[in-house]
Amino acid sequence: MFRARPKRARRSRYNVSYRLTRSVPAAVIAVLLLGVILATTLTYKRFDDFMQATTGHHINPIGEVVQAVEPAQGTIAYKLKHGQLVNVLLLGMGGYENDAPFLTDSIMAVTIDPRSNRVSMASIPRDLVVHMNLQNNPDRVWVNKINAAYEVPYTNIICCVASQYTGPNGGGYAAEHEVGKITGLTFDRFIAIDFKAFRDMVDTLGGVDVCLTTDLDDNEYPNYSNGYKPIHLKAGCQHLTGEQALEVARSRHAIQPQQSSDFGRARRQQDIMEAIKKKATTVNGFAKAPQLLTALQKNIHTDMTLSDMKAIYDWGKNLPDSSIIRLALTAPSGEGGGNLLDSYDCGMGAGVSQLCADDPTFFMIHKYFAAGIFIDPKTLAEKAPVQFVNGATNFPGLDQRVTTMFDPVGLQLADPVAHRPSGQTLILDYSGGKFPLTTKWLNDWFGGTVVSATPTNPAPAAGQQTYGVVVVLGHDFALHWLGG
Repeated sequence: MFRARPKRARRSRYNVSYRLTRSVPAAVIAVLLLGVILATTLTYKRFDDFMQATTGHHINPIGEVVQAVEPAQGTIAYKLKHGQLVNVLLLGMGGYENDAPFLTDSIMAVTIDPRSNRVSMASIPRDLVVHMNLQNNPDRVWVNKINAAYEVPYTNIICCVASQYTGPNGGGYAAEHEVGKITGLTFDRFIAIDFKAFRDMVDTLGGVDVCLTTDLDDNEYPNYSNGYKPIHLKAGCQHLTGEQALEVARSRHAIQPQQSSDFGRARRQQDIMEAIKKKATTVNGFAKAPQLLTALQKNIHTDMTLSDMKAIYDWGKNLPDSSIIRLALTAPSGEGGGNLLDSYDCGMGAGVSQLCADDPTFFMIHKYFAAGIFIDPKTLAEKAPVQFVNGATNFPGLDQRVTTMFDPVGLQLADPVAHRPSGQTLILDYSGGKFPLTTKWLNDWFGGTVVSATPTNPAPAAGQQTYGVVVVLGHDFALHWLGG
């Protein structure tokens, strides 16, 4: 039985706003590892100390020179040079000031596509439940939220952890494994930063300027004594200290629906990254490189090499806003209609806040990450008007979910509507073949049958457009959505 959801209002789909950093990879590297770019202003020993503390390895000058001239196959520099996808996992955790220092409060999968000069950043909600297999016995499954994966090697939360998830990088590798299981991505590297480093970094920069779309009132924000405190921030642009920026990034129980949703939280975190990057790459920010290294050194960990960092920065430092795709896996709540997740008891017990994939095999999420994000620019250049309509009567709201999912990727989307019942998915081409690449891509992704349509045949549903291309989501697609 499909899980019915009420129809929800949604924002305009025609003016998609990419409110990300000027360049996601450049921001990550410039903000978290600014010293890489400013190494010439620091002593070799000071920079080597930073690299040893954050990566566990000293700088190998000869090796770095060789990598710069001809990167080894499989490295990030090699992949960017040869047009191969690069995936980096970004993790934000509580650190030792919190009662659960290794839980990852923020999880973002960054994918770089050098072939089309685009980057996607996908926020994975911390409450997403996963059946983890991180132990020596591959048949032993540990059901928990995805944010617990990173802490496995550093606590006794489970026994008999597999050897590949032990050691200094074990948490990152465990998180890569479990996020990879959800998304289908294979990660090249990870970066983990704790709240103290985040807060100290912002304070070192003298604070940041961030704009909120609505007020942010949260009466259940965690304090540093295993309790809670209220936070209140007004809508509009304001200057934030490190602690305030952390509050904006972490808040999960805001009174305002737009701020309490997973989408709203992901947007705030990425907007703060924009503000930090903007401040860090000013002349004054550059001058504070030594202080930034000190702020970060004890509270950031990564398996990146120096050549990895420099390759990402050099590749993405001038990437325009139009090349950034911003994503979030969400459930229907608050702002927007959600997409590939839902909220119910999927293994953690009643009364526990948890999110579950509609497709427990994650096939639909894998398909989205593999073929639904980086659509061929030639296809997008057709600017075909596309509308999703729902013919699956037992899955109300499926049209909104699909529209929300494809909002950020560059398709020209109209508001979704309900349709008469349809057992089979149909691609209604009202253009007379004017948009062949778009029609083919929709047919490849959704399946079904392409139908040459006219404004009267087949009879349109109420509110349905009769131009461009209309995808009637049939009962067959609804079954695939749920893993059937």
